[in-house]
Order: sequence, then C-alpha cells, then structure tokens
Amino acid sequence: MESFDLDHTKVHAPYVRLAGLKRTPSGDAVSKYDLRLLQPNQAAIEPAAIHTLEHLLAGYLRDHLQGVLDVSPMGCRTGMYMAVIAEPDEQGVLNAFESALRDVVAHDQPIPGVSELECGNYRDHDLGAARGHARSALEAGLKIQETVLLER
Repeated sequence: MESFDLDHTKVHAPYVRLAGLKRTPSGDAVSKYDLRLLQPNQAAIEPAAIHTLEHLLAGYLRDHLQGVLDVSPMGCRTGMYMAVIAEPDEQGVLNAFESALRDVVAHDQPIPGVSELECGNYRDHDLGAARGHARSALEAGLKIQETVLLER
C-alpha cells in the first residue's frame, strides 16, 4: 500500500502530491493524487465536513481538471484522494485544487446530491465547516509535496 510507505511525519500540509501511477492493460495512465488539507496526526476533518467536501470537490475538481475519475475522502480524514485519467502535472493539479477550494469557500447553494435518494448518509453534512477547512488551506498556501518514503 503506497500510503503506508509514506512518512507522514515528514510531509507539510496543505499540499498536492502524486501518490501513484498505474497503467491499464491497454496502456492508459491513471494517476492518484493526495490532496492534503490538514497535517497528518495533528488534526482531522469532522465527518460531516469531509462528507460535504467530498460532494463539493467531486464536482468542482471536474470543473477545473479533465479526466477526474474519483474524489474520495481519506480514512484518516486529513484530505482527499483523487484519481485522474492520464498524467497531469502536479502544478496543474495544484491550480485545479486551489480553484476548487475557492469554489467551496464561495459555495452558497444547496450541497449537491444531498437527499435520501442520492446519498447514503444525507443528514451528515456541514457546509460551514467544509468552507472553513477550504479557506484555511487556501490561507496556509498549497504547495507541491514530494513523496517522503519511510526508511526501512
């Protein structure tokens, strides 16, 4: 597991990091990005807020970056993983993430996909907290983080 090889004590959030690259049997690239909002083992995003971030970033990242397959919250609740077709450069991903976070901060409409028909836990959302986490990450300044592997 790639994430278990990352030295979480040597990364500095908020950041964008290329977490992995896979090739399909036909040779197409699928890139996995670590979109980290909070410093690992220092804080965690509240469940309702990360759920809202998932709903919002799923749309907003697609508005700013082609080929987004999936945006999923990390189990540790410090950020999101994003899978993308092809190999976009990290600066382009960082720019798209910044733009998507600005969109989250400005979001003043109902959260998309929040009904009993559309969501498996539709009551568990917090737009205010999601906007706050997005704002904090932008104020701290996103950067590109190199992968720092554990020394074994």
